[in-house]
Amino acid sequence: MISHDFHQPRVMLYTLGCRLNQAETALLNNGFQRVGFAPVEFGQETDVFVINSCTVTEGAEVECRRIVRQVLRHSPEAFVAVTGCYAQTGLDVLRSIEGIDLIVGNQFKMQLPDILPPFSRLKKQPVPMVHHGRIDPENFFIDGVGTYSTTRANLKIQDGCQFMCSFCLIPFARGRERSRFLEDAVREAEELVEGGHRELVLTGVNIGQYRDGAADLLVLIQRLEAIKGLERIRISSIEPTTVPESLLDYMSSSSKLCRYLHVPLQSGDDRILQAMNRRYSVRDYQEAMDAALQRIPDVCFGTDVLVGFPGEGPREFANTQAVVRNFPFAYLHVFSYSPRPGTAALKLPHPVSPALIKERSRALREASDQKRMVFQQRFLGRRVSVLFESAEVEGYWPGLTDNFLRVAVRSPRRLHNTIQSVVVTGMMSDKVLGLLDPSSEFLMPEQDLVSASSLVPAIEGIY
Repeated sequence: MISHDFHQPRVMLYTLGCRLNQAETALLNNGFQRVGFAPVEFGQETDVFVINSCTVTEGAEVECRRIVRQVLRHSPEAFVAVTGCYAQTGLDVLRSIEGIDLIVGNQFKMQLPDILPPFSRLKKQPVPMVHHGRIDPENFFIDGVGTYSTTRANLKIQDGCQFMCSFCLIPFARGRERSRFLEDAVREAEELVEGGHRELVLTGVNIGQYRDGAADLLVLIQRLEAIKGLERIRISSIEPTTVPESLLDYMSSSSKLCRYLHVPLQSGDDRILQAMNRRYSVRDYQEAMDAALQRIPDVCFGTDVLVGFPGEGPREFANTQAVVRNFPFAYLHVFSYSPRPGTAALKLPHPVSPALIKERSRALREASDQKRMVFQQRFLGRRVSVLFESAEVEGYWPGLTDNFLRVAVRSPRRLHNTIQSVVVTGMMSDKVLGLLDPSSEFLMPEQDLVSASSLVPAIEGIY
């Protein structure tokens, strides 16, 4: 039985998967604090453990089960709640895992702090309690504000997808496309900025489909730009068929919208794209990419590539390699195809062996490293504006430019959460090195980050 004596109830939150999951965990953190819980770091003793799960790959599901077992080793009486996409699609499997006390599907995820039994009656369950059901397709609002320790904060603006890619479980895990009410998104953004955050990352499943009445993604961005103290707005992953020219034109002239686009390609072969049920050809993608590159100087253009989709033979993979080689990507995120029950791709013939998937993935990751170096090299000797993030690491302060250039600078001054002009002087494999521009005034933030208990361990997301 959980001890309820003489201490504030403790909660540990853990995130698997995408940036959207990270945004939701930060909101859950805030929700648990509102009902009296104190967040603790992963690995510490806890009364309640919440894992925000992922189901994009089989590996994410395996990791979910491993983490539950790990937590119960050091907190055997912890009340364990599993929420997120695996809770939505893997209910039967989760019910069979020893130690899980509560399963909360995505429809009820944000109500989890209120669904939990009162702390005085909290105890391990012989069988898991379940809150699960059909996901509401209507637009939504979210109570509270995300709790983050980072300079950048995620802002959830959208959920769900109905593009029905043949390899993807997300339409089943998160339901149909729906958007956050504009005024509610602006409200949380204002509170995040009041808490000291200078950059917001707009997150969702298919954010290019954002709609609240007549307001689309560009209208939302324009509203956010009016927030005093907000220096940067970054779009997370966005589908190639949902990027209008008006958004590109705005990005080219805006002082706050980051020159950054992460646009999933998935494959450089038209036959594979068709089998994936993607909504574009390689030529369509190239035209969308060219439109961005022509309009936006120094834009960082990154992508996702999925390796090992059924039917990806030597010719199809060679086509993907050619696209990667010839298109001016700044980097790639490379993923291995994972058969997901319930998806159309599960029925396709000609699977690719795990060994070949591993070999091809390694080749594309090496190509990504080369692409990143080429992108970084363009900025040698140039001045860039850097938002410095975490505390110094090995004598360097790390930071990020608006176009996703990772920068490291040595300085005796505290640079955390400041924006400084930096002259790029050198390169490493994953970052550039620089010197603070001596001709620039040292700019301190108007407000430092609020020191809330922002203990939200997360595996870095794919978007």
